[in-house]
Amino acid sequence: MKYRKLGHSDLEVSVITFGAWAAGGWMWGGTERSEAVKAIQDSFHAGVTSIDTAPVYGQGLSEEIVGEAIKDFPRDKVQILTKYGMRWDIAKGDLAMHSKNNEGQDIDIYKYAGKESVIKECEDSLRRLGTDYIDLYQIHWHDKTTPIEETMEAVSTLIEQGKVRYAGVCNYDAELMKEAAKYINLVSDQVPYSMVKRENEAELVPYCMENNKSILAYSPLERGLLTGKMKPGHQFAPDDHRASLKYYKDENLKRVNSFLDQIRPLADEKNASLGQLVLRWTVEQPGITIALVGARDSAQALQNAAAIDIDLSQKEISFITEHLNKLELVN
Repeated sequence: MKYRKLGHSDLEVSVITFGAWAAGGWMWGGTERSEAVKAIQDSFHAGVTSIDTAPVYGQGLSEEIVGEAIKDFPRDKVQILTKYGMRWDIAKGDLAMHSKNNEGQDIDIYKYAGKESVIKECEDSLRRLGTDYIDLYQIHWHDKTTPIEETMEAVSTLIEQGKVRYAGVCNYDAELMKEAAKYINLVSDQVPYSMVKRENEAELVPYCMENNKSILAYSPLERGLLTGKMKPGHQFAPDDHRASLKYYKDENLKRVNSFLDQIRPLADEKNASLGQLVLRWTVEQPGITIALVGARDSAQALQNAAAIDIDLSQKEISFITEHLNKLELVN
């Protein structure tokens, strides 16, 4: 495994970080707790020391699973990345979505990051995670109803109290990052980034590179799309959010798989899966510090971890990019 520091901090994280969204089951068609716990533990032993989670993933379940998985690990050897600002237990803030919880009950989720709410969320997360500090605390989405200054002051208080080590953001554009950076020392921005979703290369990546902020790429495999295992006609579980996204339309599945077939010989040459090749390419892109990758079981988790062992030359990276630049998806 390789490790990189976030921004100008001394927080060193694994380049492949365990993304625990799917572990919470919510929006992913359910989860098997024991499998999720073992996946996190086996990842850790393979060098994946960093875990990214959030309260809203399974409405607390993902954080509980992470806490259970790491309870016997030396705390200073694991890095916990979690979030705040998505509330399902209060009707306040910027309504984000109507959804269902893991029991199938209807719930409303709000983007809310008022000061008292942030502090309460931190306490709740610490309890679920079974720890007394969080390594990286990130606002999940921008809350239009609360001044950024108020939100960042809350996180500054938590840092002063020793409950949080570093502050990050998620899903912020460059302008929002500039505003937040007036009030707190930001080290990172967690955003969607994959071979088929590269819009952040235009403004956000240059801003972060110029200002020594790290980019944490989430959904680098585009939620399974870039593994080559999804074929036209793929059937999703009833509550699986991917069924409604354009990337999983049959025509786009055909086009993406055609691209993957073009780079498959390189994966074969490296004795790697397509998913591993995609992950290795991703973390070699300018400005991308780490890739957050989910896994439902240990086999997936260990395969993800091994992606970093692939050696790619600049010529091979360019070969992949050249084919990728010819890929066009339909809306």
